[in-house]
Parts: sequence; structure tokens; C-alpha cells
Amino acid sequence: MAYQRLVKKMTIENLWMYILRLLVEKPMYGREIIQALRERFGIKSASVTIYVVLYRMEREGLIEKVKKSRRVRNKNGRSYYRPTKKGIETLEKGLDFIKSTYLKLQIGRENVDEV
Repeated sequence: MAYQRLVKKMTIENLWMYILRLLVEKPMYGREIIQALRERFGIKSASVTIYVVLYRMEREGLIEKVKKSRRVRNKNGRSYYRPTKKGIETLEKGLDFIKSTYLKLQIGRENVDEV
């Protein structure tokens, strides 16, 4: 149970990090993000959850929407998301925190086998 809680906290409860990681590579629209989360990270979250996270990220200034028009007449363009400078900086800060935490937990691990 503890392990499952950890996995949930590191994935579903921190979707913003995974989304920003994807958007650093290229702008994406909502359904594309959902598919990439499943394929790249094995994250199978409800679509509504991901759209709520996207909305919060946009409100916090981590991402911004960009309209791309379609070539077909009378069709609205898709809204693509891309990271802002603040978003990239926040992702880097988050990754630094995870690395730091990992290193703190890693210290003395080699002694566990001796117990």
C-alpha cells in the first residue's frame, strides 16, 4: 500500500511535471497530451483530470494556449499548449528537488544489505 501511495503521489498528483516535460519538446493539444502521457510514462488518468491540470497550469502561468488554424474551411483551430519561461523554470526547480530528495534517501542504502 505504501508503494502504491508513492506512485500515485509521484504521477497523478504531479501531472504538471510530466506535461511540462512533454511540452518542452513541442506544443501539443489536449488529446495529444493524454495519449503521450499513456505511451511515454504509463500514466492512465481520466481525461477530465488532465484538462483540470492544464487549466490550473495555464492559470498559474506555467503554460500558454496557442491557436493553430486548420486548413479546412469553417473549422476552428485546435488549442495547443506550450510552456512559458516560468513553466520551464518551475519544472527545472521541481526536478532539482526530486534529485536532491533521491540523493538524501540514497545515502546509506548500501548498508541496508548488511543488516
